[in-house]
Amino acid sequence: MTWFSAVLVYVVVWWLVFFMSLPFGARSYHEAGEEVETGNAESAPLRPRIWLKAGVSTLIAAALTVAVYFLIDSGALSFRG
Repeated sequence: MTWFSAVLVYVVVWWLVFFMSLPFGARSYHEAGEEVETGNAESAPLRPRIWLKAGVSTLIAAALTVAVYFLIDSGALSFRG
């Protein structure tokens, strides 16, 4: 796998992991029973913790990219006919 392919795999995996992590721990104003702030929707997350989720996504994506690299390098995973 070339470095360019590794970067592409990392970016795709990072976004997938990030979007999958967004619902975890998210509570809306309605669910928390709190007053909705002006300008927010009732369904908006109270504390989204985006930076934490981005950091965790970075670590998980790095580990998965390394795993994909070793699978391709070992020949266990091949995209060639």
